[in-house]
Amino acid sequence: MAKAGDFYVGSQLFCGTAEYEGVPLPPVGLGVGPTKIRGAGYIAGPLLIGNPFSFTSAPNINEANVMIGRNSNAECKPPPPSILKISSRGTVPTPIDVVIGDVLGPVGIAGHALTINMLVDTITTLTCPKTFIIGIINAIGFKVMTGAEIRAAIKAETGAHVQAGAKVRNGVEVTNGIKITNALNSAPISKSPVHIGKSTGNKSFDIPHARKKGKRIRHVCAEGPEAGIYIRGRLKGGNMIELPEYWDGLVDPETITVSLTQIGSSQDLMVDKIEWGKKVYIRSGNASAIDCFYEIWVARLINPEDLDEKLHVVYDGETPADYPGNNDNYIIGGYQ
Repeated sequence: MAKAGDFYVGSQLFCGTAEYEGVPLPPVGLGVGPTKIRGAGYIAGPLLIGNPFSFTSAPNINEANVMIGRNSNAECKPPPPSILKISSRGTVPTPIDVVIGDVLGPVGIAGHALTINMLVDTITTLTCPKTFIIGIINAIGFKVMTGAEIRAAIKAETGAHVQAGAKVRNGVEVTNGIKITNALNSAPISKSPVHIGKSTGNKSFDIPHARKKGKRIRHVCAEGPEAGIYIRGRLKGGNMIELPEYWDGLVDPETITVSLTQIGSSQDLMVDKIEWGKKVYIRSGNASAIDCFYEIWVARLINPEDLDEKLHVVYDGETPADYPGNNDNYIIGGYQ
């Protein structure tokens, strides 16, 4: 092997033959003839820089086309602290200063790092159909998510949790243990908790279909300006419907309404009388035998200890805490 001291190349440096799978392939990107770029060079590779023992395990066995190890030059004192550094110092940085693969030539990336420390001045964008992270994730700062999130694991949180916006859950939620809330969503204005915030709109429940796998059922609760309760059933061979005993003292008997659905024939049915809020008597206008379905609604007393207390359907206020009545008799659903 020939040896030389300083070696100066005034034009271009070529090391090896520029070819691909035995076919000559000149590196035209370096320029040809009068367009030749001075100071450019071509190395067929493999190229090893730095400590050879970081990569070489056997003759003609190379781990990569370009291999860079830690500096092993005994004359370099002190040795460089980094193996590889890329910088735009003195120039304006761009979003494509470092490019690994592209749309026409994607590459796989494998890494094994002791630590990874990154300081990003603007944003980090990762576009990936699926991401797997194994280990503990510690995040400091705000977290904003757009889209669905699915978790199959244990979630433990220490610290404050702030949510602005709607929160929707479909499915079963199971809590094992004690849940303590010390925040604005529970206002100590009554014996029962009052949740302060905007209503979610329709009050609904969502459950799996009882018979069809892969199907679900969603129903929406009825709403009205009263705490309405009801019973329903069938009346046949008689004319009296006995109301539940527990309604006594629970409901306002003056609000009882009765709906009747005739079965089999027209019976000209009507409510004959309601006796002391305990019994409803039905009469047939054409003296037919009575056979019908019935549905009876009644309003619960807002406060059984104060019969004059009424529900304020619309009132002035910013939160349920401004309700002009007694909040002890309500549990307000909503979200903070």
